[in-house]
Amino acid sequence: MNHYYTKNDDLRSEPREIRAVFSVYGFSFFTDIGVFSKDAVDYGTRTLIDTLIMNVSNQEMRILDVGCGYGPIGIVLGKLYPKLRIDMVDINDRAIELTKKNIVNNEISNADVFSSNIYENVEGEYSIIISNPPIRAGKHIVHTIIEQGKQYLEDDGELWIVIQKKQGAASAKKKMFDTFGNAEVVRRNKGYFIIRSKS
Repeated sequence: MNHYYTKNDDLRSEPREIRAVFSVYGFSFFTDIGVFSKDAVDYGTRTLIDTLIMNVSNQEMRILDVGCGYGPIGIVLGKLYPKLRIDMVDINDRAIELTKKNIVNNEISNADVFSSNIYENVEGEYSIIISNPPIRAGKHIVHTIIEQGKQYLEDDGELWIVIQKKQGAASAKKKMFDTFGNAEVVRRNKGYFIIRSKS
C-alpha cells in the first residue's frame, strides 16, 4: 500500500486545485492522490502557519520545512516574508513535483524544494526548522525529525512542530525537551499543539 509519507512512484493521478487565504493573500495549490490532505489545507497546518506568521519576521534567515507535502507552509511564508530563504523537503516524489508547480503558480522566488528522507539530503544550518510530521509513519519518524533536527539548527535556532494531543503531543513535547532542554507549547487550538524548542 502507498502512503503519503512514502515515494509513491506508481499511483494513479487525479490532480485538483484548492485555494486558501493567509493574511492578505490568496493562494492556489495543486494537489493529487497520494499526498497529505489533498482536499484542503488541513487544520493543523493552518494553525501552524497562522502561529508562525505571528512569530517570524522578514529577516534574512534560512528556514527548512521537513515533510512539506505540496508546500503550503513554505509557500505562504515565502510570499509574506521575501527576505527568508526557504527549503522544503519530502520523501514523496509526487509531493515534490506538486510543490515545484505550486512555487511557480504562487510566484514565489525565495523557496526551493528537493527530495530527502527527513534530513538525508539536507546540508548546512537553518534558523528555523518546521514540521507537520507524518504521524501515521510512526512515533520513531516524529522523534527522528526532532532529535536529528538539532544538528541542522544554528545557535539560537528553533524547531517548530504541530501535533494533535490525541496523536502524541505529550510524547513529542517530552522528546523535544529531552533533546533541546526546553519545549514550549506556543499555542493550543482544537486539540492541536504548536510546540517550539530552541537550540
